[in-house]
Amino acid sequence: MIRRLIERPVAVTMSLIAVLTLGSVAIGLLPVSLMPDIDIPQITVQVTDDDASARELDASILKPLKNQLMQVSNLKTMRTEARNGTGSIFMEFNHGTDIDYSFIETNEKIDRAMGFLPKDMDRPKVVKASATDIPAFFINMTLSDEEQKKADAVSSELKELYPVSPRFMEMSRFAEQVIARRIEQIPQVAMVDVSGVAYPELLIIPNKEKLESLGINEQTLTQAIESNNIKLGNLTIRDGEYQYNIRFESDIISKKDIEDIYLNLHGRLYQFKDLAQIIEHPQRQQGMVRSDSREAISFAVIKQSDARMSDLQTEINNLMGHFAAEYPDVKFTVTRDQTELLSYSIDNLQSNIIVGGLLACLILFLFMQDLRTPFLVTITIPLALVVSLLGFHLMGITINIISLSGLVLGIGMMVDNSIVVIDNISQHWDRGEPLKMAVPSATNEVFAPMLSSVLTTCSVFLPLIFLSGIAGALFFDQAMAVTIGLFSSLLVSVFVIPVYYYLFYRKNSFRPQNRYLAKLNVIDFQSGYERMLKWFFRHQRFVWVTFLATIPAIYFVYTEITKEKLPPITQDDTMLVIDWNNRISPEENDRRTDELMQEITDITTQRTAMAGVQQFILSHTPEQSVSEATVYIRAKEAKLLPEVKQRLSERIKERYPDAMFRFEVSGNIFDMIFSQKEPTLVAHLKPTNGQAPDPDKLNRVLTELNKALPDTYIEPALWQEHLLFVVKPQMMALYGVNYNSVFAALKQAMNQSTIFTINTGVFSIPVISGDQIHQSLDILSTKVTNAQGTEIPLSLLVGESRGRDLKNIVSGPEGDYYPVNLTADNREVPRLMDKINRVVRENNDFDVSYSGAYFSNRTMIEELIIVLTVALLLLYFILAAQFESLVQPFIILSEIVVDIFGAILVLWLLGSSINLMSLIGIIVMCGIVINDSILKVDTINKLRKSGYSLVRAIMVGGSRRIKPILMTSLTTILAVAPFLYRGDMGSDLQYPLSVALIGGMVIGTFVSVFYVPVFYYAIYHRKNGK
Repeated sequence: MIRRLIERPVAVTMSLIAVLTLGSVAIGLLPVSLMPDIDIPQITVQVTDDDASARELDASILKPLKNQLMQVSNLKTMRTEARNGTGSIFMEFNHGTDIDYSFIETNEKIDRAMGFLPKDMDRPKVVKASATDIPAFFINMTLSDEEQKKADAVSSELKELYPVSPRFMEMSRFAEQVIARRIEQIPQVAMVDVSGVAYPELLIIPNKEKLESLGINEQTLTQAIESNNIKLGNLTIRDGEYQYNIRFESDIISKKDIEDIYLNLHGRLYQFKDLAQIIEHPQRQQGMVRSDSREAISFAVIKQSDARMSDLQTEINNLMGHFAAEYPDVKFTVTRDQTELLSYSIDNLQSNIIVGGLLACLILFLFMQDLRTPFLVTITIPLALVVSLLGFHLMGITINIISLSGLVLGIGMMVDNSIVVIDNISQHWDRGEPLKMAVPSATNEVFAPMLSSVLTTCSVFLPLIFLSGIAGALFFDQAMAVTIGLFSSLLVSVFVIPVYYYLFYRKNSFRPQNRYLAKLNVIDFQSGYERMLKWFFRHQRFVWVTFLATIPAIYFVYTEITKEKLPPITQDDTMLVIDWNNRISPEENDRRTDELMQEITDITTQRTAMAGVQQFILSHTPEQSVSEATVYIRAKEAKLLPEVKQRLSERIKERYPDAMFRFEVSGNIFDMIFSQKEPTLVAHLKPTNGQAPDPDKLNRVLTELNKALPDTYIEPALWQEHLLFVVKPQMMALYGVNYNSVFAALKQAMNQSTIFTINTGVFSIPVISGDQIHQSLDILSTKVTNAQGTEIPLSLLVGESRGRDLKNIVSGPEGDYYPVNLTADNREVPRLMDKINRVVRENNDFDVSYSGAYFSNRTMIEELIIVLTVALLLLYFILAAQFESLVQPFIILSEIVVDIFGAILVLWLLGSSINLMSLIGIIVMCGIVINDSILKVDTINKLRKSGYSLVRAIMVGGSRRIKPILMTSLTTILAVAPFLYRGDMGSDLQYPLSVALIGGMVIGTFVSVFYVPVFYYAIYHRKNGK
């Protein structure tokens, strides 16, 4: 076939142009996204009941729901967490579950459970997790400098009724009705999630003096509103041939409608505004957002899964410029931009293509001593990439940071096949074979080993897709990218390179060489290699001793080297998560958080504080209670970030010693998926009575644990104080007051007595009956009217006391438990578990079970061992089929041990760690070095079949393959060498991969060149005596 192709360069060129055209069209259609559109097998059910405590909400809502949801199919585990007013049920499903079907089934179970839940509660919200739900970026909307000054001019007296300014209220309406909708109109935007909006409410403050003079109470006003807020049906009348609908407007739709209500009292008409004041003011906020210390509204922009990220970025930038010109009274700040990592990945691919192509050309030019040969390699990379992206389109794979990483890894290997083909053709031509015969014979000679090389590399990557959980789903895109890229390069090197090689050189009688380089060529590779190889043959004992010594050496280095999921990354931003561990108001939470941010204004460029409960619908932002806050902080420079953390830590410890705080990764998409947020060990303290943990009993066992583990930090229990009103039944009976009257009076005193709501289309405005904002001391001074019309102070009917309870009630499949989070070295975990078991056995109130990263990592390691075993078996099967031998595969597989040792040793010596990136580097390294050995062994086998003796075949085969081995190794090493520079997130991610790849390649190339021939000789010299 190759013989026919080289005679038809025009047909090959036209075919290439057709493929390039199809590939270009496919590239334009390929979606560009941050992550693959994968289903994360998790569903979260969120419930709200503002009037319920954590313990009440757990008992009355979460447990009935949990009993129903336990019946959902393919459920792996379930955990519930109750807080004051809110609760969550976290459901995790088995890998491979159809999450859309599970979502429908979960909703069906909830509908079935609604009959057992409180009637006045809202339906639970069901959220399906997805990697594409992670916001592409956040947009903070604040008032301009001039408008903010006007808003700050509100007097302190009005702050009680107007916690946010009327201008911010107006901006809130504008944000929901205009800005959010304008952003959602962008074709690439799936939705806009909003938080920080202040909603209005109408507060009715009765004029008590007038009411008393008229002998009426607040109930009369409430009844007047309800009797005027009715919806009447339509009437139809006929007038000859026409028919008319008569409609009645009798419902209340505005503040003025309430003010204009008429009441007939003692034969005299009064308007409602004469008896009560109606104020439109903000609803009581449970959470706030601040951007650079200004009250803000935050938009989380969610991208369409099939949209191109560059298009979204362009559209958002254009829209922000339009907003700045059209709405000068507001300011927009784009923050937490996730597109930076994608931009880095694309730039990384481009730089790899350029650097890889230039270095490959330089290496080929120096080794082959010809200017036309490097050009053949330069066409390999773009051709293979275009074919790869065409394969992406056909398989439905998007361009994302995972698939791009696969292409980046494949760039070096794409060049290798072309180098092998070009070198082998040149060798055949140099040995006197006519070019027309040398091209097809040389290509056919290396096709089988090149195919085996591609299959062996793919066999290392493909088993990774069988890892459970999200890791397997993510590795699918990377494995497919490497596989498609390698097969594309194989096709180009076999069907394109020979054609153009013959086209370029068919007029030459012999292979041309650059005369200047020929003079500088002082290295005789073949004779020098043969001298060194003979030394290794004379010292075979040294070879075997060093080889066997690497096995215990690997174990030693592996135990000493640091192990982590991701390498340390240079970052200029972070997330501060605070739990004040006090029963504070949302306003106090906001004040404290903003006060902290003032400490770092001089060394930061952006600060977004989210204090209290947020209004986001999706689960991209963790749920918070009223007394918790999350702050995104971006430092001016990466080197200033440690100072930011130090200042904030010292300030919190000094001002708020009871507060719990931690710094987390900034939430970029890579960290969200791969960072380890789970503690090393979590001890589940389960009460033996089957109920929620008792605070006093829990405190005793935690004290004992602190004594037993003095060197281990144990978080104190998170308590919350609450105000407890206890009714006095005897006094209620004495004064003739019922429970409903007392509860209604309390709700009105706290401005929580909702009469009805006015629906505006975008949001609802509640109409509240109450008074001015009260302190807790004033509540019991409120009076309640009994059946006889006598006003009784609440202080006579209700007693006040204070108590405390757990802030969170956590439950799992085994029942309620208290989680004790412990961070320790993995080697210390068995000792910790032993001591905890001993303490719990001495305490009869609790049992204990365990979870945590220690167990999940062990599960992942067990899976990795299985996957690597499968990969090694696949390698063996492919090599055995290639060589038609059951013994020869062991020659090649044996060098993997030394290669891995070399990579881990270099990582350890340079202070790096074993992590996800370094493991990928080791895998790629093994694939490349094995490819060199496959070519070498295949050449030796063919020489032996042609009549060469064993030793002569080893020497000649090694000499023929020394140049392509050195060329492929050097191009790979030099292509990743630029990533040894560190200082930004992208370079830090690539650094351990580069170190492992370069270290392993140097050692592996040495082993392939000198050790593999010795291993081959050791196996066969006794068998045939040659």
